[in-house]
Amino acid sequence: MNKDEKKEKIAIKALELFLTQGYQNVSISDLQNALNMGRGTMYYYFKDKEDLFFYVMTQYFITPKRHCMRQPDNILTSQMITEMLKYLHGLEEVAANFDNKNVNTSGVVTLYYTAYLQFPHLYKLAYRIYEKELEIWKRALRNSIRAGEIRPDIDVETVASLFTHIKDGYDSGRAGVQMDFTMFPRNYYYLFDLIKLQK
Repeated sequence: MNKDEKKEKIAIKALELFLTQGYQNVSISDLQNALNMGRGTMYYYFKDKEDLFFYVMTQYFITPKRHCMRQPDNILTSQMITEMLKYLHGLEEVAANFDNKNVNTSGVVTLYYTAYLQFPHLYKLAYRIYEKELEIWKRALRNSIRAGEIRPDIDVETVASLFTHIKDGYDSGRAGVQMDFTMFPRNYYYLFDLIKLQK
């Protein structure tokens, strides 16, 4: 296992533990035991738990989302759906590496809140990404209206907001509910079918 692979292994296990046990309840010792790895090896890659947590949040959530937001001006709604599902599929692939398959929806929401409290600049960045996504959905909807892909009578502001929040289906009130990635394509395409221009 090379250095990059070892670092990735530590980060994925940390993400799993943060999601299932909560950031505050996970120590470097817990992670070391879970990986059967020496403390020196852990500190070779991350200087402390906060450094590891920041890496996990940026590596698996913030950076992939920023890449997803790099879309051309002429993007259509159907293409934006495809791009969002690629982003979510990336998260699903990370979760597939977890030993504990019972990661639930409330753990994801709690992780976000913790990250934003721990790193206020991450919250500002995430909010800018959210605003950008909303603008891209609006642009995609307007492009799709001009292209005859969707109905011209929709309220672009409202529908863009609905599309933006589909992936926020990690409802903290649904504690214990296992993460279900199948709901994302189902919800995106259901909404898309509602606004599609019937030919």
